[in-house]
Amino acid sequence: MSKTVVLVTGGTGLVGQAIKHVIETEPEGSRFGKRPGETWIFASSSEGDLRDAAQTRKLYEKYKPTHVIHLAALVGGLFKNMKYKLTFLRDNILINDNVLHTSYENKVQKVVSCLSTCVFPDKVEYPLDEAKIHIGPPHESNFGYAHAKRMVDVQNRAYKEEFGCNFTSAIPTNVFGPHDNFDLEDSHVIPGLVHKCYLAKKNSTPFVVAGTGKPLRQFIFSWDLAKLFIWTLREYDDVEPVILSVGEDEEVSIKQVADAIVRAVGFQGNYTFDTSRADGQFRKPASNKKLLTLIGGFQFTPFEQALDITVDWFLKNYDMARTGKAKKTQ
Repeated sequence: MSKTVVLVTGGTGLVGQAIKHVIETEPEGSRFGKRPGETWIFASSSEGDLRDAAQTRKLYEKYKPTHVIHLAALVGGLFKNMKYKLTFLRDNILINDNVLHTSYENKVQKVVSCLSTCVFPDKVEYPLDEAKIHIGPPHESNFGYAHAKRMVDVQNRAYKEEFGCNFTSAIPTNVFGPHDNFDLEDSHVIPGLVHKCYLAKKNSTPFVVAGTGKPLRQFIFSWDLAKLFIWTLREYDDVEPVILSVGEDEEVSIKQVADAIVRAVGFQGNYTFDTSRADGQFRKPASNKKLLTLIGGFQFTPFEQALDITVDWFLKNYDMARTGKAKKTQ
């Protein structure tokens, strides 16, 4: 049996840890479980700085991957994206170029890179779909990060045309789950609100959500996304990106999210919306038609169930979770 070694870059982050969970817990014979002869490596940035070509080569020499799921990226919230546009552009271009070129040099059989919905143009007709990535510039607020991610699609096509490489990419919508970044200053909406609600309960203070609560978003649970990445690695061989998302009919409002968090955390204090704060975009739906056509049916975890698992993990792992607080020194 030929040996398969799957290297997951960014393996200790939200999606990397979700893939690890699925690989370790899916029953034998599952479409998404670990297969005989497979080795999975979840590499963190401490094992090598992927911005550095020599360190990237060293990582490949160490593990000799046959397949790569490339999740590693320099990421940040809106404020960081706006402030450090060049850093986000440059660092991510270096990371992606090193991973793809080292994969090519080492004759890696397949690479699946993770993009982001921010690659899509700012002015675009909804729903988003795979054909709309390059039809206009991305939003000004994160154009550095967005262009670096777009370039992965360009590089994938070039590697395929020039060298026949089986490189592709996947575009998840808003992801949440265990091992998320719950830092109040620099997190996405769900982990940020979970942490905020937890502190409001702990300190007996009001839980205030910014905005009206009306905007709609598609959220995908990290364990579901992990299964879809495993499917993409094993069964999707087209260079064209594929959107990994729940359906447009599964959009939830920020108010529904906050209500579910209040219930899951068990918060019983004063809970309000600060309508003086901006809402951001009302909705930016993405189509998962291509995914569902190809995968032939997939059971997504119901939103509230996924949120319960996430909150439960956060409460049990508060001391080790990424919360932005200084770690206690013993």
